[in-house]
Amino acid sequence: MRVLAISGSLRRDSFNSGLLRAAAEVAPDGVEVVIYDGLREIPPYDQDDESTAVPPEVLHLRRAIEDADALLFATPEYNGSVPGVLKNAVDWASRPRATTVMQNKPAAVIGASTGMFGAVWAQADLRRILGLTGNRVLDIELPVGRAQETFEDGDLPQHHELRQQLLEVVEALQDAVQQREAVSA
Repeated sequence: MRVLAISGSLRRDSFNSGLLRAAAEVAPDGVEVVIYDGLREIPPYDQDDESTAVPPEVLHLRRAIEDADALLFATPEYNGSVPGVLKNAVDWASRPRATTVMQNKPAAVIGASTGMFGAVWAQADLRRILGLTGNRVLDIELPVGRAQETFEDGDLPQHHELRQQLLEVVEALQDAVQQREAVSA
């Protein structure tokens, strides 16, 4: 099973990217967590290009989503919501609606921030947005507040209890994929 992990942060030492790296490290046997690193290259969404001149960076994102069995998003919180670059990528990936690669794809949302609430508003907004795009959004939360006190050089320490919570998120995605496959068999 393949989980595509997308961080909403472009920052080099991003706590959210660190969460996704840790998720890849704790993933159970048979689950590969692949981190998408092309968010910075995706141009602003333009409906005029939607059906005629889709940028190659967008086609790469769509292929990565299509090849994945599930999606794992890690979002920071900027001004109380989802970062623009992440929303832009979701807009491109989910359009046109009739042929979206997001349809029925299990997705989970986690997040870290330097504030005390761990990007809970951004996570809620992103779950709502993903539900509207056709994803099967898991009802699971993992807010990491005061991330600067948790991470060391952008990474989650090996012994940290958050690793168990990340494993539970990945296992929930694995279960959702297995349930989807059982229904369609």
